Amino acid sequence: MNIKNIQFDSEFSFKTSRSGGAGGQNVNKVSTKVELDFDVVNSALLSDEQKALILSKLQNKISKEGILQIISQTERNQLGNKEIAIKKFYELIHKCFVVQKKRRPTKPSKSSKEKRLTSKKRDSDIKKMRKKDW
Repeated sequence: MNIKNIQFDSEFSFKTSRSGGAGGQNVNKVSTKVELDFDVVNSALLSDEQKALILSKLQNKISKEGILQIISQTERNQLGNKEIAIKKFYELIHKCFVVQKKRRPTKPSKSSKEKRLTSKKRDSDIKKMRKKDW
């Protein structure tokens, strides 16, 4: 599934509010916290398979209505927080579509088994030597 060339910016909706944290008096009067909302269920840019994949992998971040919400309040200005929220969104979406390689189970080699057993034997002998009555 190729998701790299899709621009979702047209389907974003933003809400702003006052954020906590650093900023002094600025915190009390300027709305710098940004909430990015993306409606996964009603997106025209995603196929049904892509929607299902996003809904399953990001189920903890998606509301019951199917809206993915990302919040950013680290910066002291609204534009910086907006850029960070967009960047977080694209990173999340990209991670959803990365397919992990299947693990091929392997057996330990003969020499690694021998090394393990000899080291166990050596440790056992050392502990035996520590006892008083040998």
